[in-house]
Amino acid sequence: MLPIRFINLDRDHQRCQRMQAELQRAQLDGERFPGVLWTDVPTGQQTALYSDALNDQQYYKPLVNGEKGCYASHIEIWRWLLGSPNEAVVILEDDVRLQLGFAEVIKAIAELHSAWEMIKLIGRPAVGRAEKLRAQEPLCPGFALVRYRRIPSLTAGYVVNRKGASKLLATRVPFGRPVDVDLRHWWECEQLIVRGVSPAPIALDDTSAQSSIGAKFGERGLRQKWRKARFLLAYSLTNAWRREP
Repeated sequence: MLPIRFINLDRDHQRCQRMQAELQRAQLDGERFPGVLWTDVPTGQQTALYSDALNDQQYYKPLVNGEKGCYASHIEIWRWLLGSPNEAVVILEDDVRLQLGFAEVIKAIAELHSAWEMIKLIGRPAVGRAEKLRAQEPLCPGFALVRYRRIPSLTAGYVVNRKGASKLLATRVPFGRPVDVDLRHWWECEQLIVRGVSPAPIALDDTSAQSSIGAKFGERGLRQKWRKARFLLAYSLTNAWRREP
């Protein structure tokens, strides 16, 4: 079984207890990974991790501290993986539920022979939207390994291997977008090979409705709405033009 780590802020004790109970219920070993509270990060490290200039170029509004801390938490796990002897790691946020078959999916991923660098464990159906797939193949009983036409943005759960983590650290630091949006831009990550699992072996818990990272900036006026539309169009056109690895 691949190592399992769930991101959890020190202050979120109830979320930690709930995730530990989820893992225990599934009879799985997993460990808490301390989340990054952005306001605790020294200014010099903040500057090395997040770029205001990139944010202005790549995204339609500034990131709040919680979004920056969330991204920094994922970066810390990628670094942890490369400093460990493990070939890959299962990364969960602390607002998910493990579905029946989760353990079998993770075992099947560990034994995959086909090329992959990141495998997402949740997608659009979690928010009531249809998945946009290019192809799929059997993974284990009841589940398929899928190739996306359009990668979903949720980062509540995924598996990343050493090669994927290396690509992400080489290209995503510093960052300017939220982590879930940034990971959709696979062509910017040295052609990151992203796959998914269908149906999703995890689901969003009710606690996901109350964000632990804090409120986001709202869309302020026509200029910001125009910027959002322009960035979405640019993503759609580039994603359609690029040939997925």
